[in-house]
Amino acid sequence: MQTNKATAIGFSAVILWALLALFTVASAPVPPFLLSAMSFGIGGVIGLVWLLFSGDIKALRRVPLRAYVFGTCGLFGYHFLYFNALRMAPAAEAGLICYLWPLFIVLFSGLLPGERLRRGHVAGALLAFAGAALIVGAGIGAVSGALAGYGVAFLAALVWAGYSLGSRRLRHIPTGAVAVFCLATAVLSTVAHVAFEATHWPMGAMGWLAVLGLGLGPVGLAFYTWDIGVKAGNIQVLGTASYAAPLLSTLALVVAGMASASLSLALAAALITGGAVMAARAGQAG
Repeated sequence: MQTNKATAIGFSAVILWALLALFTVASAPVPPFLLSAMSFGIGGVIGLVWLLFSGDIKALRRVPLRAYVFGTCGLFGYHFLYFNALRMAPAAEAGLICYLWPLFIVLFSGLLPGERLRRGHVAGALLAFAGAALIVGAGIGAVSGALAGYGVAFLAALVWAGYSLGSRRLRHIPTGAVAVFCLATAVLSTVAHVAFEATHWPMGAMGWLAVLGLGLGPVGLAFYTWDIGVKAGNIQVLGTASYAAPLLSTLALVVAGMASASLSLALAAALITGGAVMAARAGQAG
């Protein structure tokens, strides 16, 4: 596949992830494990249908077990934390903290063999963390459980950064393996839901459409297109494009009336996105 085409396919994941917070909020009161089970079940079925029609399903037999374990833990862990964060704290603010993951990817990749951490990385980190601090400071006492939710969002960002960096070692794994990641995550989430949660189904048609939207897009197709992009596209372009996700996600919530536009929210989004972009440019320098 041509590099430009793969990059364009990968960029579609960034657009889809911008809708993750919107659909998550709209799916309330579905608890996190149940929401994960339903959305990943849909996403996994999408992958299986694609594999059956493409004839690539036999390639999954050659994928080592450690790759399946790693991918499942990454998807299950991140989305469990993400869904909980958006249930515990204001969606726009928690979503912005979750989107510290592009910055963490840049920072941690600078510590890998053959890479080095530059001053721009550190400056970008401080700028983005200032945005996160602004969110936390504004949320103190505003919403019960908000601070705990922000902490969970921060952990989610760390988990996704670790998953993304670890995936660099699995470039030889076919994209079809993502279908198994999704289905395994759905099974784990179902078991966890039965063990730990009370069942609450989506409210009305809009709630069910939100769950369907999650499974078709941000928690489905996005993982497949991102996998294609990072393996065959321009990873630097895709990395830079991912820094637009916090702004797009916040804008989607505000436009849908699920978050209130405010100066502090706009400033936090600008600081987090600006810090990530600064860190990205530092990584491309020299």
